[in-house]
Amino acid sequence: MNFLAHAWLARGGSDEFLWGNLIADGVKGSDLSAWPAAVAEGIRHHRRVDAYVDAHDVVAEIRRRAPDRQRRYAGIALDLVWDHFVAQELGLQTQRSPLVTRTYRLLSAQPAPARLATLVPALVEQDWLHGYADFAFTCRAIAGIGQRLSGPNRLAELVPWIEAEHTRLSHDFQRLWPEIRQALEVGEEQEGPR
Repeated sequence: MNFLAHAWLARGGSDEFLWGNLIADGVKGSDLSAWPAAVAEGIRHHRRVDAYVDAHDVVAEIRRRAPDRQRRYAGIALDLVWDHFVAQELGLQTQRSPLVTRTYRLLSAQPAPARLATLVPALVEQDWLHGYADFAFTCRAIAGIGQRLSGPNRLAELVPWIEAEHTRLSHDFQRLWPEIRQALEVGEEQEGPR
């Protein structure tokens, strides 16, 4: 669900590559032959980023700190928290982003895969990517995603822990993000701090 972080890492690629990165969470399976080559490569890139982050020591450390009952859902919440910190780093609380504009244009140009079909229009119409710069908005988004899952809203239950851990998670992000960028960022664009 961390559209902004994936968009930032893929921004140096073509629109098709970026779109593949954006829709990858809605694509099942390893057979990507039905997708145009650049879109399929974007989907694969997104999956490499996810695998890298999930296997990172910083993320393992955070998951160990998460409350036992919600630990299984911590990864979903962290995706949105990472977007919060990326939005902060890009200064989206005070300025509009050409990358966000490009992302929304691509997401609006064609329907997202079925698994994202209801989420993507809301994301664009309600300007979630700029909204992630606000931590309270991010926490509401985490709880909202939890409503889409079956059973008790474990993501909403996790929000108080995320709020209490905000400063520590910010430090974790500062340890994690430069390594992700170095390992997986595609190309360069003149936007935001380096």
